[in-house]
Amino acid sequence: MAPSRDKVSLEERYNYIDSQVSEIHPVMKKLREATESHPRGHMISAVSSTMLLSNMIRFAGAKRCLEIGVFTGYSSLAWALSIPEDGKVVACDISTEFTDIGKPFWKEAGVDHKIDLRIAPAVDTLQSLIDAGESGTFDFIYVDGDKLNADVIYELSLKLLRTNGIIAFDNSFMHGHLLKPEDEDERQDVSVIRKLNVKIQQDSRVTAVMLDVADGVYVCGKN
Repeated sequence: MAPSRDKVSLEERYNYIDSQVSEIHPVMKKLREATESHPRGHMISAVSSTMLLSNMIRFAGAKRCLEIGVFTGYSSLAWALSIPEDGKVVACDISTEFTDIGKPFWKEAGVDHKIDLRIAPAVDTLQSLIDAGESGTFDFIYVDGDKLNADVIYELSLKLLRTNGIIAFDNSFMHGHLLKPEDEDERQDVSVIRKLNVKIQQDSRVTAVMLDVADGVYVCGKN
């Protein structure tokens, strides 16, 4: 890599770049504020990565989206706002504890009919979609949960995704833990994502690039 030509610190660079984002939808802003006031509010997807992926959905003309890891439904709302009126977001989570926070905001934004919330382990939901004959029918898949099953989710997602569709994995940088030497005390989710990143980079079934946005977003286009 060539030496940086920046005249400012890395922190100043990212603060400036992160500030250059369009205003988000007013209901998304309200849901973001409600989520950030929650004790686990740090789990919400970043504005920058959500905006970028929303643009990708629009550029691709996507209609069918799949999300693994809903939390309070901020990103689900973003995808639903980005697809046509007859589009659908299948949103997977294992509990309604946090999804119930987002539901009133989905309704307020007028997109609740586009979001199909499935409360079950993600692997089970993905397999049920395959069993129902929906392989190759999804345009966009966002993975932001169930890190321990990330490899299985990747394989099932590839079956569900159409050719030239997009899979995006959030937290692919794992806040830098991936750069530390492996040891027996390493968190299991870090180990899983480390191996998955290597697999994706070498996988001829996709064309992939990890974006330096938020905590690393690995964007994979299905070949």
